[in-house]
Amino acid sequence: MTGICAGRVAAVTGAGRGLGRAHALALAAEGARVVVNDLGVGPGGEGGSADPARRVVDEIRARGGEAVAHSGDIATTEGAASLLATALDAYGRLDTLVNNAGFLRDRMLVNLDEDDWDAVLRVHLKGHFLPLKHAAGYWRAEHKAGRARRARVVNTTSGAGLLGSVGQGNYAAAKAGIVALTLVAAAELARYGVQVNAVAPAARTRMTERTFADAMAAPTTGFDAMAPENVSPLVVWLASADSAGVSGEVFEAEGGRITVMEGWHPGPTTDKGSRWTPAEAGGAVRELLPGVREPGAVYGAAPYGPSGD
Repeated sequence: MTGICAGRVAAVTGAGRGLGRAHALALAAEGARVVVNDLGVGPGGEGGSADPARRVVDEIRARGGEAVAHSGDIATTEGAASLLATALDAYGRLDTLVNNAGFLRDRMLVNLDEDDWDAVLRVHLKGHFLPLKHAAGYWRAEHKAGRARRARVVNTTSGAGLLGSVGQGNYAAAKAGIVALTLVAAAELARYGVQVNAVAPAARTRMTERTFADAMAAPTTGFDAMAPENVSPLVVWLASADSAGVSGEVFEAEGGRITVMEGWHPGPTTDKGSRWTPAEAGGAVRELLPGVREPGAVYGAAPYGPSGD
């Protein structure tokens, strides 16, 4: 197959449904050979089945593409290592990693159980770290052996991680951590030819259909702005060699809109030149706050929605 990813091998986690499925199909349509990872769990991480990953593999093959399924748990060392091994065994290389797997266990903080905190941090944040760690080790070894890859990593964050989200303390913390991990990985892996970026998508998935049912409903006519397929073109481009020179960036993608997020940056400041008293510090803050620019949409007031899966 031809396309901007022709000859590349991509692994996509959480690719059995929703955004991950859309990304896997779009990568294959652009010529990538795809490792489709999915545990086949429910919206809260319950159960498990190899069927969702296999169905996506069948879809790709029916369209003339190449794909293999992987049903390992990428939030474990063994599962993340086997994801890389599957790519190497099937296709002899790995060029792109798209980290997308995730689920929700929403609760207000006073009702959020420790197990629900741990489970969401595990699948989102640890589930990004471990595949990235193993892929990075492979790419470093390839670089040292004189076989440098034009490697790409696309991580999945969320408006919840960028702006916060009421009732999603665990999810928002995990997605904010993914942004920090993206920035660190982009800096550390640049020497090996690896580019790392993150996308905060707004799209209709199993998670958003429950949390933002009205905003995520498909229209009866016209452009379906919340279709997950709208996010995939940006992911595919970032996953390709065509994205050379773009790394350490965070993008929002919704419908036909792409936004480069500017992240934390210094705002209004004052310097006394000596130690403040508490009352003086409070007064200084009161004077600075009116100069702070508006933070943008409050998450939950706009149809951003959770990301992943």
